[in-house]
Amino acid sequence: MTTGVRRRMGVDERRAQLIRVALELFSQRSPDEVSIDEIAAAAGISRPLVYHYFPGKRSLYEAALKRAADELAGRFLEAHEGPLGARLIRVMRRFFDFVEEHGPGFAALIRGGPAGGSSTANALVDGVRQAAYEQIVAHLGVPQPPARLELVVRSWVSLAESTALLWLDGKRIPRGELELQLVHDFAALAAVSAAYDQEMAGIMLRVFAQEPADGPFGELLSRLSVLAPAAPAVPAQRLPASSQPLR
Repeated sequence: MTTGVRRRMGVDERRAQLIRVALELFSQRSPDEVSIDEIAAAAGISRPLVYHYFPGKRSLYEAALKRAADELAGRFLEAHEGPLGARLIRVMRRFFDFVEEHGPGFAALIRGGPAGGSSTANALVDGVRQAAYEQIVAHLGVPQPPARLELVVRSWVSLAESTALLWLDGKRIPRGELELQLVHDFAALAAVSAAYDQEMAGIMLRVFAQEPADGPFGELLSRLSVLAPAAPAVPAQRLPASSQPLR
């Protein structure tokens, strides 16, 4: 944390410093609990000087939030190389890196920020979600995603958010297990959707065909196979027409 700053900074440099200091403090505690006096002390300047660069804590918080949102959105960037399951594992690791490094700040970001949030904060969160959605769709190689695919991807992004928030409350499940489970969740959501729709089935069959047996998706099949002997068989004649296997 920057303290005891004596040299004179330019306007842009000082603003960047205040955003950096505020983001660090907001990452340690809820923004509601951080005062302008604390931010000023951490930056080595006076309280009135903070107000010279930002009209209030809300504007400073939103500037720090934008920086955090940009960084979080960047965690979903991944080279389009190798099987999808391995790519998603790397994305989840970077995502949880951010969550662990910025716990209170991440929670405030997702929940809308201090004092019930603001339109700016909500727009920034929506921007992160949209960036994550676009990245995942791009990895699937679908220029015009059908409605069911959009539902799967957006639901999965929301699930990753809620899982991370719950994990922060005590971290009772090993982080690595949750990262892998979320990748399995994506495959499961997509597979269920594929069972209802021919277009989704085609997309996912193409994806699964490129997955190695020892990859995350292959591991999911191994885990599910343990349940297969215990699952009651349903005679085909008792299944409704809409539940018949896709051909």
